Amino acid sequence: IFSPNSGNKEITWMMLEAGAETDVVNSVGRTAAQMAAFVGQHDCVTVINNFFPRERLDYYTKPQGLDKEPKLPIKLAGPLHKIITTTNMHPVKIVLLVKENPLLAEVEALQKCYRVLDLICEKCMKQKDMNEVLAMKMHYISCIFQKCITFLKEREDKLDGFIKSLLKGRDKDGFPVYQEKLIRESIRKFPYCEATLLQQLVRSIAPVEI
Repeated sequence: IFSPNSGNKEITWMMLEAGAETDVVNSVGRTAAQMAAFVGQHDCVTVINNFFPRERLDYYTKPQGLDKEPKLPIKLAGPLHKIITTTNMHPVKIVLLVKENPLLAEVEALQKCYRVLDLICEKCMKQKDMNEVLAMKMHYISCIFQKCITFLKEREDKLDGFIKSLLKGRDKDGFPVYQEKLIRESIRKFPYCEATLLQQLVRSIAPVEI
């Protein structure tokens, strides 16, 4: 186990990339993320919770079992990993990361990527040490990718149109209705109803009317 109590995000990230374990507990039964949260180092908690080793993604760039082709072309692994590990989860930020990479900003590429994200989400929920936070993140990005596909197929302004829709505010108060509905829809579509995180999210947004 490593100690992120110093609050240095860069060192925390370097240790994670070097193979530091995040699920090992210390003498008082706390993980690194729990210790960081306990001492108020929330930036380090964010880094730990958003970390996803590149080799776990590279697994999908090789044919598995009876597959003749890999589920994820190797050229997409780098751009997808960049999005997976981002700590800024604003939908506009994610769409901009897609838009800035010509390899990603295509229907077929996004289809492959969101299917892999769905597989990772499933694995996060079914593994021994369940990771609901990472599962929800993968599902959320998958939902945004699927919406990107819709705009690429149906709109002349393509991803620019998606970004405009996300940013457009309601006339009376500037509230971004489309953005709110997209986020709520992604939560509603999360396939693991028993997840504690899902239930917490539903409880927090249910009383709030758009």
